[in-house]
Amino acid sequence: MRLAIGAAAMMSPARGGHELPIYPSFYPHEIEIRTLDPERAGNALRSAEIQAYVGSAVELGQQRENIRAIESLGFIVLVRINPARNLDEPSACATVNAVARELAAEASFVPHPYPVTPFHGDYLHHADLAAAAKARLSQRAAPARRPRIRAGGELARHHPEWSAGEDDWDAEIIEIDAAEAMANDTFFVNGRLGPPWLKTGWFNAERLLADNVEDGAAREQVQAAWSRLTTGDFTGLAQRINLERELVTLLTRRCRKAVVGYTVKREYVNVEFSAGIENIGYDAIAGLASPMFIRTVKLKDFPWNGWLALGIGGKPSAAWNPVAGMTDSFGRLMGFAVADPALMPAPYDAGWMLNRISDLPPDGAR
Repeated sequence: MRLAIGAAAMMSPARGGHELPIYPSFYPHEIEIRTLDPERAGNALRSAEIQAYVGSAVELGQQRENIRAIESLGFIVLVRINPARNLDEPSACATVNAVARELAAEASFVPHPYPVTPFHGDYLHHADLAAAAKARLSQRAAPARRPRIRAGGELARHHPEWSAGEDDWDAEIIEIDAAEAMANDTFFVNGRLGPPWLKTGWFNAERLLADNVEDGAAREQVQAAWSRLTTGDFTGLAQRINLERELVTLLTRRCRKAVVGYTVKREYVNVEFSAGIENIGYDAIAGLASPMFIRTVKLKDFPWNGWLALGIGGKPSAAWNPVAGMTDSFGRLMGFAVADPALMPAPYDAGWMLNRISDLPPDGAR
């Protein structure tokens, strides 16, 4: 009898063992963040002194065998018409078209005359509108003369002619750092990052082009669509998508200020065996400057954790506390390393994902 009981006990389901109900990420047990100039960062990456450099403009030289590029959204490029010119709408659109054509010659510029880019998680909701905007841009007539351009960003480095005086310009090229703009709109409260629509293209469009709507009736329509989207005043997915499309259409109706394209940011990681990185996740907009990168980076040297060394271009300049500071690039990265939000932005989507815990349906057998 005693043996029979023992056999029955051995065949019953076991709840012991070393398996965890929650699976932690590949989180390094030591993270070092160093401020490095782009010139020094290239040597540090090649020698595996650092495994990744958070930021672009790294000078790598010719030896790139163990270096891989991570691509994310760089700058959103806009063209703004000089308000003093008093151009009618067709003339303003023709001027924007002429500037966009000059920008198209730049290798780093991607023509895309629509504020929702393929890097935004809701791009498929706007793909047909983006294609129509591109078709309209190619069909517009050229202005009577070449516009005088004012610009001061990265795209203007090789164009000394883009240096019109304070008032003597027709159009201005504006470059908005997409990752920096998203970081400025991010807040941390109650264990999560926000706002919920942080990575949507329509939110990005409103931030870029809200001042482009001057007509009173159109402004009221924009405010109504914005209010409904941000308060959840819609029924179902279809109505929400229609509201998003309506909002972006209203914002892009005029040419006084228009998105004409974007650039791609490239950050670099070392994948050397065995001092480099084996696998990582990163954000389509923020790139490596994201909690997703910190929580998914896996080093080849260790089966689980390891010592992660990161380089970053910006020196610490803000207060190092979650209430009054951590608003510079160094502080935000450090905050991602020490904080543990319950929800994080999905890396390539406009939604959110649980941090470390999966929402699995209950197993009926248990």
